Amino acid sequence: MAMRGAKIDTVVFDLDGTLVDTAPDLIAALNHSLEVLGRPVVEPMLVRSLAGHGARALLSAGLTLSGDAPEELITRAIPVFLEHYADNICTFSAPYPGLELALEELRIEGFRLAICTNKPEELANHLVEALGWAGMFDAIIGGDTLPVRKPDPRPLLTAITQAKGAKAIYVGDSAVDVETARAAAMPSIAVGFGFSDVCASQLGADLHIDHFDMLPSAVRSIIAPARSNAQRASFDLGPGQATVAV
Repeated sequence: MAMRGAKIDTVVFDLDGTLVDTAPDLIAALNHSLEVLGRPVVEPMLVRSLAGHGARALLSAGLTLSGDAPEELITRAIPVFLEHYADNICTFSAPYPGLELALEELRIEGFRLAICTNKPEELANHLVEALGWAGMFDAIIGGDTLPVRKPDPRPLLTAITQAKGAKAIYVGDSAVDVETARAAAMPSIAVGFGFSDVCASQLGADLHIDHFDMLPSAVRSIIAPARSNAQRASFDLGPGQATVAV
């Protein structure tokens, strides 16, 4: 178990909307499911903000746009959605720009890397392998790995333990990710390019970034809080404090 006073040696990431833009394939699975049910397909931008919320939330939204969305119908559609998604998990999905260079830099600096996602573990591993990332992460914890899921802190703490880390920074794109980090007494970094319809600067994270080329410096900034304001000026320092461009 990670300890409060431990040194940060691990960076843990959310998956959908943080490491990878998975919305195109998730929405394609939604539209396939709607077609099977005889419902009209939806415009991607109408449901994109729900892409990280799981199959049930997407199906509920998609069905509601064209009529009723009874639980029985959603439950019946979930296997259709998941089968199509599993078979096409990386057709259009892609890592966000700058990600792989940022991960390489963190690795060179000695950080362990892990994933903590609410995506089912099997699908998370399938996506990671499809992207050619086998072996890149020291642990992958999914939404069904434990009896609980985010924002409960236990999946995040388990990811750190399985990665053989002591303490981590959690990187995510949603309020749930920030809440999870806070519950685990860990600092967090919010990304501004994910699925959330809330601005990253308003999520309450310790810092926020708009591109992955900012990540290594953001991590260092959290680990070395005594750095001067000038060195930290390009990062949002929390609610109520403006980002300063240098």
